Amino acid sequence: MDVRRILENVKEGKISVDEALKVFAKMPFEDIDFAKIDHHRKLRQGMSEVIFCEGKTKEQVLKIFGRMIERGEVNIIGTRASREQYEYLREHLKDDVVYYETGKIICAKRVEIIKNPKGHVAVVSAGTADLKVAEEAAIVLEILGNNVKRMYDVGVAGIHRLFAHLEEIQSANAVVAVAGMEGALASVVAGLVSKPVIAVPTSVGYGANFKGLSALLTMLNSCANGVCVVNIDNGFGAAIVAHMINSLANQNL
Repeated sequence: MDVRRILENVKEGKISVDEALKVFAKMPFEDIDFAKIDHHRKLRQGMSEVIFCEGKTKEQVLKIFGRMIERGEVNIIGTRASREQYEYLREHLKDDVVYYETGKIICAKRVEIIKNPKGHVAVVSAGTADLKVAEEAAIVLEILGNNVKRMYDVGVAGIHRLFAHLEEIQSANAVVAVAGMEGALASVVAGLVSKPVIAVPTSVGYGANFKGLSALLTMLNSCANGVCVVNIDNGFGAAIVAHMINSLANQNL
């Protein structure tokens, strides 16, 4: 439950001042032994805490989702989630729980997603092997309310494929460029657009790719202007940056 809703409930007599104080006392964060849930994050950053599911037990994931639901959070996202974790949540939660297999995303959908009315984010990937990282970015962006246009398998090995989507890429408010191997796609895209490019190196590639290190270094050393780089395989991190950029564009309606 956010601060505005609590204050409105007090004003309307739905809860007492003492009840509101109890809620406020837990709002900065809630300690549930194995995790400290940051209930204030939406107030500070405009979006709720996202649960990184990898390395957590299905019981831990359920408890975090459950506590966030109890506090009034909506459309709760879990990243790097397994199908086993999803099945367990679907069994125990009353809310509509959706699993996006390719991107490994769980979402407890509690309200209708309202899309930003102005513009879109382009998610561009070099190859099909980069799809899981690209989809992590695209799905998170969509859950957060962004219009997303996907252009997949348009890497530099056949660069004419990229040019077929140039108008959609150039008209985006931000571009997420996902590539493994040598990671050249981000530089090519950034040299063609006037909008920020968030580059995501992936661990896709043969031995000298060093599990994404070569793509990361290529992107960091890009000679094109306007490229920022997130960590290897971090589609989620790229999505958050692109969402913030797109949100700024939508404030100027």
